[in-house]
Amino acid sequence: MADVIKQWWRRTLSDPQIMVLASLIAAITLVILFAGDFLAPILAALVIAYVLDGGIVYLGRRFKVPRPLALGFVYLLFLFSVAVLTLGVVPMLSDQIAEFLDDLPGLIEYVRQLLLMLPDQYPDYLTPESVGLFIDSLGSQIGSVGDDLLRLTLSSVAGFITALIYLVLVPLFIFFFLKDKVIIVAWFSRFMPRSENSRMTRTVWRDLNIGAMGYVRGKLIEIVLMWIVHWIAFGLLGLKYAPLLSFLVGLSTVVPFLGAAIVTIPIAIVGYAQWGFGELFIYLMIIYAILQFIDGNIVVPLLFSEVVKIHPIAIISAVLVFGNLWGIWGVFFAIPLATVVKAVLDAWPREGSGASPPGKA
Repeated sequence: MADVIKQWWRRTLSDPQIMVLASLIAAITLVILFAGDFLAPILAALVIAYVLDGGIVYLGRRFKVPRPLALGFVYLLFLFSVAVLTLGVVPMLSDQIAEFLDDLPGLIEYVRQLLLMLPDQYPDYLTPESVGLFIDSLGSQIGSVGDDLLRLTLSSVAGFITALIYLVLVPLFIFFFLKDKVIIVAWFSRFMPRSENSRMTRTVWRDLNIGAMGYVRGKLIEIVLMWIVHWIAFGLLGLKYAPLLSFLVGLSTVVPFLGAAIVTIPIAIVGYAQWGFGELFIYLMIIYAILQFIDGNIVVPLLFSEVVKIHPIAIISAVLVFGNLWGIWGVFFAIPLATVVKAVLDAWPREGSGASPPGKA
């Protein structure tokens, strides 16, 4: 076994392509781990600029719009979206959170009364003691969620100056990233190897560009689309906290397979507490199920058919691993990071294949 490990180690160290790629990955990882906090505005601007650049390139290819004009249109549209979010949506969501926190005790009591009735309805399966333990656990969990929302609101108020700084710095960085894209790429290319040793790196970058970045663009579109559609649907039904619940539905798309199931619980609780088991509640759940079906079977295939080819088990594992490492950002970028890992494994030289990177799997 030791000889096998030694042979693999010697073969790996003797391959310049592997060493170049490993060095790049290590350098990027170290920068994110140790400098990610104060470089957060630059990293955020870099991701957003990459997403916006896709729209600029599309306008140029599809409609032959000169890049300066396309850049101005896309950037102004971005600034308009930021203004709408900052001045309209964020205050509204803050009001919704405050209203939800005010109504939370009554909602908890309503759910508690419903649960206390279950032992009488299903005496063979439930006992008052087991339901009581579940109610206590549920109350503590809901209370912790309320505390988290309250802390989030207070921290956002305390970090108001930081938010203003971000609102100035991030758009500024984005503008220069878009405007000087060619210059920046050329500058970084000076430090990249130009020989055959860079072929594996170019292969990984190609797969990353197609997969990970395409996923980020598509996921942002999916979040906004599902948020708006559910907001309209919940609003037409008259559901309380429609903006907040629809926002949660949009965010739930970040976590594939699990997010929709989790966010179903607060929607069902709020709907049942508001209407009981009546027609409007049934309509709510049917419409929500239909929209989820459309998202999973129409929207997602259209947006991601060519960019994400990873097994569901790998996706869930990536969400758990990167979410534990980097929190909400790790959850959002779990699939792009998994795509990076897949691209590296696909490009990794195999036994008997020589130094040339293999084709895509």
